[in-house]
Formats: sequence, C-alpha cells, structure tokens
Amino acid sequence: MVFPRRGSRGPRGSLSATGPRDSSASERAGRGLLLAAARHSAGRTSAVFVCSAASAVASLALPAVIGRTLDLLLERDDDAGFWLTLCAVAVAAEVLLDSLVALVSGTANARSTAWLRVRGLNRFLAARPEHGARFSPGDVAARLSANATEAGIAPVTGASLAASLLAPAGAIVALFLIDLWTALAFLVGLPLLVLVLRAFTRDSSDSVARYQRVQSDIAARLVEALGGARTIAAAGTAERERARILAPLPELGAQGARMWSVHGRAVARSGVLMPLLTTGVLAVGGTRLASGAISVGELMAASRYAALAAGVGAVAGLLGSLVRSRSAARRTGELMALPTLTYGTESLPPDGPGTLELRGVRVVRDGQTLLHDVHVEIPGGISAAVVGRSGAGKSMLAAVAGRLTDPDEGHVRLDGVRLEAVEHGQLRREVGYAFERPVLFGDTIGEALASGAEPVSANRVRSAARAASADAFVRLLPYGYDTPPGDAPLSGGELQRLGLARAFAHAGRLLILDDATSSLDTVTERQVERALVQEVRAGTRLIIAHRLSSAVRADLVIWLEEGRVRAVGPHADLWRFPAYREVFTAPESVPVSMADSAPESVPDAESAHVPVPVPAPGAPVPSGAVPAADICAERPAR
Repeated sequence: MVFPRRGSRGPRGSLSATGPRDSSASERAGRGLLLAAARHSAGRTSAVFVCSAASAVASLALPAVIGRTLDLLLERDDDAGFWLTLCAVAVAAEVLLDSLVALVSGTANARSTAWLRVRGLNRFLAARPEHGARFSPGDVAARLSANATEAGIAPVTGASLAASLLAPAGAIVALFLIDLWTALAFLVGLPLLVLVLRAFTRDSSDSVARYQRVQSDIAARLVEALGGARTIAAAGTAERERARILAPLPELGAQGARMWSVHGRAVARSGVLMPLLTTGVLAVGGTRLASGAISVGELMAASRYAALAAGVGAVAGLLGSLVRSRSAARRTGELMALPTLTYGTESLPPDGPGTLELRGVRVVRDGQTLLHDVHVEIPGGISAAVVGRSGAGKSMLAAVAGRLTDPDEGHVRLDGVRLEAVEHGQLRREVGYAFERPVLFGDTIGEALASGAEPVSANRVRSAARAASADAFVRLLPYGYDTPPGDAPLSGGELQRLGLARAFAHAGRLLILDDATSSLDTVTERQVERALVQEVRAGTRLIIAHRLSSAVRADLVIWLEEGRVRAVGPHADLWRFPAYREVFTAPESVPVSMADSAPESVPDAESAHVPVPVPAPGAPVPSGAVPAADICAERPAR
C-alpha cells in the first residue's frame, strides 16, 4: 500500500480574483476594449467621420450661400440664379451625406458588436474555470448581448461626436468673420452650455453603471429559474421565484428614472440656453444691421450660424451614448480580462502508455485549500478510481489531472511531460473527459458526438455509442443520429450515455470519467465498464467514483480525505480499514464480520510511503500483497 508523505511547502499562489474586480482594473479593461473595437472598425469608423465631416461642411456652407443668394435676389442681380443652384446642391449634398452616415454607421455598429461578442465568448471559454465561475450564466449572457451592443456602437458614436463638433466650431468662426459683436454675443453664454454638458456626463456615469448591474442581476436570476423550471414546478414555488427574479425591479426602475431625469435636465437646460443665445445674436445683429454694419443676407447667415453653434448642446445625446458605451465596455471587458490557460509546444512521446504523475499538487480557491500536497503516480494502462466523501477534492483532482485548471503549486506529468508544456491540440486529443451532466453541442446528435479536438467518422461515432449502450435508444429517436439534441426526450441516464459515447469516440491515452456513470443503472454501468476495457482505445482511466462497484473493479484506488491523499492501493487492501468503508456506507451498516476483521488503526496523512505492487491491466488484484495490519500496527490511529 502507498501512503502519501506530508507536504512542507506553502502555496505558491491562490485564486484571489474571484470577487468583483476593482474599479481601476475594470476601467482599464473597458478602455482597452473600446480601443480594440475602434482599431477593428477603423475603416468604417473613418468613413463615418469623413461623411459626417463633409455633411458638417455642407451645413456650414449653406447659411453663407443662402445669405449671399438673398442679397443678390434683393438687388435683382443676374447671378442670383447661380447661387440658387448652389443652395440646391448644398442641401442635396447634406441629405445624401447624412444618408451615407446612417448606412455606414449601422453596418459598422453591427460588425463591431458581432466582433465583441465573438471575442468575449472565445475569451470566456478559454478562461480558467475557476475565474469563469465568477460570472453566472445570466450575467455572461447580459454582458455578451446588451452590454456588447452598447459597447459596439462606441467607435461610431465617437466619430459622430467628433464630426458633430465641427459644425459648431466652424459656425463660431463664421460669426467672427461676419461680425465681431455678434460672435461675442454668442460667446457670452457658451460657458453655461459647457457646464450643463459636464454635469450631464458626470451624473450619467453612475446611474448608467448601476442600471446595467441591476439588469444583469435580473438576467442571472431568470436563467437560474429557467434551468430549475421542473424543480420550481414540482415544489409549487413559481410565485416565490417570480418575486425573487423581479425583486431588483424597483431599483432598476429607480436607476432608469434617474438616468432619464439626468438626460431630461440636460436637454431642458440646453434647450433654454440655445434659444437665448440665438436671440442674443439676432438682437445684436439687428442693431448692427440698423447701423449699416452688416447686410440683410449677413444677418440671416449670422442667425443660422448662431443656431449651428448652439447645436453643441445637441451633443448631449451622443455624450449619453458614449457614457453608456463606456460603462458597458467595462462590464464586457471584464470577460476579456479573464486569465487563460497557456499551452506549450512540446509533444507527448508517441504510443505512450498514459502514465500520470501528480507531484506536490496543491490547489487553493477562495482562500480554501482543496488539494494538499498530492503525490500520486498512476501507471499507464490501468484503471484508477478516486474515492472520498463529498468535498474531499475528487473533481478538483480530475480537473488538475487533465489540465482543465492548473495547480497553485506542484505539477502534473503525462508520460513524463508536464501538461502545461504540451501543445494544445495534442493535449486535448490525448486527454478526454466525460462528466456527470454532459452538454451536447451540434445541430444533430451525430454531430454532437463527433465534435471534439478533431472530427471523427460516423462509423466511429456509432461504435462509441454502442460501447456506451446508447446506440439502441438513439436509433429509436425520430431521425436517429440526425435528431437535433433539443428535440430528443432524454433521461438523465441516456444523456450520460451520450456523454460517455462522445468521450469514447475521442478516447486518447488518458480518459477521465468525472462521476460520468452516476445516473446509470447497475446493469448498464457494468456493460459500459466492460466495453471500456474491450472496445475503447486502450489507455489509462481515472474514474471519480461514488459507487462501491467502481472501486471494486478498479486496478487501483486513490482515497482522498479533505483534499489529502489518505492512501493509495488495491480496493481489497483498503477495505480492511473502517474509515475507508465509511466512504461508501454508514459505519453502523457495515457487517459485523467485516468490522471484526478490520484493524483498529487507520493510516493517516503523515504515514510514510510503503510500496505496493500495482497489478497490470486486467490482472487479478493480489490479495494480501502487503498486509494492511502489519502497516498500521506501528502507529496509532488519529
């Protein structure tokens, strides 16, 4: 029997980023995301800016052309016809350019949003599971849908905002060119307009961020309820769940009202200031007209330029959109900032047996140590069962063994090569998983079973389905293997068999079954285990076991307790210890004959390594290879 040695090193690091990200990190993530989106849509955004700027130029030229045309018409000049044509051209150009802006803006917004969603989804799927678990499914859906949409329009909105400032700036310059006093009359009230816009931007940021957070909270609760719809119906708690889902609704309404109140105040204030500024310009311009300093056409042009210059207040809508985009980008950017698993470039030795080694593995999550200094070696080609009570760390060991996550300390080797150094494609081809609750991806069941690191043939899919005892019920479905997964009425056991079939079809040198047979009846489980030995590619099997039968039929058992390896050895040897038997059954239900024959002392985590021969694949377990009583007699139980 092999007992683990006690670890002496502290954790190299632990996961501390499971809570909400700090505001500065979120701000950086959002800013980086907006810059990346701007680079991605640079061409279309530039086209929006150019068209908007050209439209602004046309709008600036129109008052001057209209004023000149008016003066020529009053003087009955023959050139008035030419200037009338220029007026028509300027109006047509402005309308055409505005239409182009709308068309290109819509296309650019759609492409930017799609790019953000795809990038965010890819980053989330590539993230370390412990970091991705920070976000509920509903929250992720909200960030990749509503938030990505608002963030995706930021580049076009920024370009439109920059172009929209050209017209007011040009109008102020034109006012100075027409008459100094009319320009000064406008500039008197401009600081008040700037203060209104500044207050709007400041007050909007907080309300928008709160609104989006509450929106995601409601989405997360809704997705949870949809996932447990049958439980809710069976418990008769639909009204209670409805109340729970909608509990944040008053806050959502309050933040929405606050957001629109801020926007309304800004629009109202700018709406009052703009007519006052225009009126002031007209009053000064009228005085200057009476004195003969300017002409009637120049006064008309000045009034139009005053209206354009006052249009700086109209940027409130664009500013509000940018505020929402910035807040949404922070939320979407948090998905982009999730740490990902990086892979190496090394290759596993060809035709390796699948020898798995865990050396000094320590895993810390949320400040809690889930695996303590685990030292285990599983020879290639054997079946190893991992047993232990709930919370012992079995699933975490399975995740580390196939590199779904990395340990905080120590390392894992497969056929002598550290997993983090193995090339991504080969690692996923050679290490397969089957889970307790598999999810089928694909338009048909056949496609779902064939999906993996590399596609497999239909014949191989059917062979794997037969090995997993799934072929018979799949053929009874309306379209057999061409049935969409959503149209297939599958029980929990049938779904698990399809998950096993997918794993069998892609089986490599290491296959990890994480409680993947828990919903199978005893007969079906035995059939699957027999097929796993006889029909699936030979290799090492790591089985997270809850049933006694799985441990009995395994070549080797790894006994976990509170994240520590209590002992490693054949089931027949471990069964001598009462604490091991209690993993599968209550102490009082253990037969008296077994309890009487068991030694009173139990191996502990401080026990030294004592080698035990590991049986070859399929060989009978040698009973009494190392007498457990002899091992335990030297030390008292803890």
